[in-house]
Amino acid sequence: MCGFVGAFDLSTGSQPIDEGLKEQLRAEVLEMSKTIRHRGPDWSGVYSDGNAILSHERLSIVDPLSGKQPLVSDDGKIILAANGEIYNHMDIRKEFEGKYAFQTGSDCEAIIPLYKKYRESGNFAEMIEKLSGIFAFALYDSENDTYLISRDEIGVIPLYQGWDKAGRYYVASELKALEGHCTTIEEFPNGQYLYSGKNVISTEAEKSRPLDGARGYVDIAKPVKWYKRDWESFDAVKNAPKATDEKGEVINPAVIEKVRNGLEAAVKAQLMSDVPYGVLLSGGLDSSVIAAITQKFSKKRVESDSKESAWWPQLHSFAVGLEGSPDLVAAKKAADYIGTVHHEVHFTIQEALDALPDVIYHIETYDITTVRASTPMYLLARVIKSMGIKMVLSGEGSDELFGGYLYFHKAPNAQEFHEELVRKMSKLHLYDCLRANKSLMAWGVEGRVPFLDKDFIDVAMGLNPSDKMNIKLADGKQRMEKWILRKAFEDILPESICWRQKEQFSDGVGYNWIDTLKKMTEEKVSDAEFARRENRFPVNPPKTKEEYYYREIYSRLFPSDSAAKVVPHEAGVACSTAKALEWDAAWKNMDEPSGRAIAGVHDKAY
Repeated sequence: MCGFVGAFDLSTGSQPIDEGLKEQLRAEVLEMSKTIRHRGPDWSGVYSDGNAILSHERLSIVDPLSGKQPLVSDDGKIILAANGEIYNHMDIRKEFEGKYAFQTGSDCEAIIPLYKKYRESGNFAEMIEKLSGIFAFALYDSENDTYLISRDEIGVIPLYQGWDKAGRYYVASELKALEGHCTTIEEFPNGQYLYSGKNVISTEAEKSRPLDGARGYVDIAKPVKWYKRDWESFDAVKNAPKATDEKGEVINPAVIEKVRNGLEAAVKAQLMSDVPYGVLLSGGLDSSVIAAITQKFSKKRVESDSKESAWWPQLHSFAVGLEGSPDLVAAKKAADYIGTVHHEVHFTIQEALDALPDVIYHIETYDITTVRASTPMYLLARVIKSMGIKMVLSGEGSDELFGGYLYFHKAPNAQEFHEELVRKMSKLHLYDCLRANKSLMAWGVEGRVPFLDKDFIDVAMGLNPSDKMNIKLADGKQRMEKWILRKAFEDILPESICWRQKEQFSDGVGYNWIDTLKKMTEEKVSDAEFARRENRFPVNPPKTKEEYYYREIYSRLFPSDSAAKVVPHEAGVACSTAKALEWDAAWKNMDEPSGRAIAGVHDKAY
């Protein structure tokens, strides 16, 4: 995990830029790069010529000694700045054995020979599909003066793009690197790529664009989607094999076993590391499952196919919360059962309130749910880094794959349930992935999310939706959320943890945290100020006083309209999308992200 800034299209006229402007732009990019050095405190590198500048801030997880970036190809003509991890890089290396001379042991270098292979055909969708990992990268082909930008399928790794007043194109790992330099800033879309040369036609929509001669190529001036799946349509999964019958009785255990095998494979693949790692353990189902599987594989190095003992054989787990919070109690129980070296991080309300401006600066959002949950995670990350841990595995993504949020109990039918999952998956980059990545990377800690492994996503989203729904059982009770995931791993967790009700992270750290935020912001923002909110914030006017308070902090840090527009602004209840508000008439006028908003479902509902 790292951070980078890339500048392209440097010459805005017919003549190459002169040396003076070249040095000026190089200095500017280096200043931009410094703003994200927290993402990569281990090394800084830069590539610069008259057409492109790439600056990289490195957090060394794989190959600390030789993997500094930007990476340069064996012929010196291709330059790569990448952020993230390519988990299948060893397989890609084997494919190009004798065809490409790898210069480092970096997992990210695997992108370069793939690009060389697909450069002529222009089929970059097929190229990027071959990558298994979490990534955002900027690749510059100096021989052809072209660049390729791409981001992973879910958007686990952040990436932004912008244009300055001269029309130069920039990309950066965080918005703050572009703010003040670019007149327009946008999030680079997840699951897409942008190529400045010629792209092969891959969709019907693209076929309507002008062709380039007889070769069938087309100019693309904006990102192109490379990540496409059949399961995005309900029709593709509605007849998938069922694990249970209509009464909830198991009739096909192979479906449950597929979930288990798929997640275990994902966790094992993501344990590649040359530095100490740990697990985040809130005591909820998702983090506990990840911790238990990690413990299973942590004694051996996955890089040596489990033949070599791990360099750091004891697995450490970390939990955060207010004194006596639900998560701390549950996490201790889970850690004792799993056998991790467990660490509790306690924070006070005042410490969290004091951290809010720093948190908003790092996470670059004023979204209520994200701010609430990011603050304790930000405080936790600082402690983790102080102990020498540079990478942690976490449980993000499970609720979007399996319908874990409590509002899913109200889904009217299988189609609505599945389509809401697809909507939630498409928005992960705006919320949970953004929170986990930026809260941790504020202190140079990498977060990995096995539930969002590309292959496991296909397993989970390809399940019959009825196996994930909260159906009425034979005894008249309603099946618990994420039942199939709980069933798949019930033998490796304490019963009280495996069957613990879903608790959103911002709730689980201690209910008093959210209650204090709501009370404090109600007092800090006057009725008169709130009444003028549309004048104060014409872009995405705040809907509550709590949001107004966060927006004030955000606007001081990121004053441009572009920065305001980057943040999602959607009504919801208990982390739902706006569309799901139609499921319950009582939600019509609600806008509260806490799981306690779901009356009749949450044990501590309002």
